[in-house]
Amino acid sequence: MSIFNSTSPYSNTPIVNNHLDVISFKNIENIIDDQQYEIEPKYENRPDLLAHDFYNDSRLWWVFAVRNKDIIKDPVYDMIPGTVIYIPKLSYLKSTLGI
Repeated sequence: MSIFNSTSPYSNTPIVNNHLDVISFKNIENIIDDQQYEIEPKYENRPDLLAHDFYNDSRLWWVFAVRNKDIIKDPVYDMIPGTVIYIPKLSYLKSTLGI
C-alpha cells in the first residue's frame, strides 16, 4: 500500500528505510486509440498544463513521459513545441490508475 495518491508518480515507488527508493512509474500501455498530439507552444516545458487541459488534473503530468518514453526522456524539458506524442484516454487512465 502506497502512502501516495494513485495520481502521484511516486505511488508505485517503494519506501526503503523511511526514504523513497528509485522512482518506479506505473506502466502506461500503448493503446491503439491513444490520441496523437503535436505539442503546442503554450505547453513548452509545462506537462502540468497539458495534463490539466486533457484530464482536468495537473497531477497527471508524468503520464506523458511514461507513455512516450522513446520520445520524452526529461518530462519537463523534452516538452518541446512540434514534438508529436501520444496521449492516453482519460478512461484508460481511470481504469489503470484507479482514479
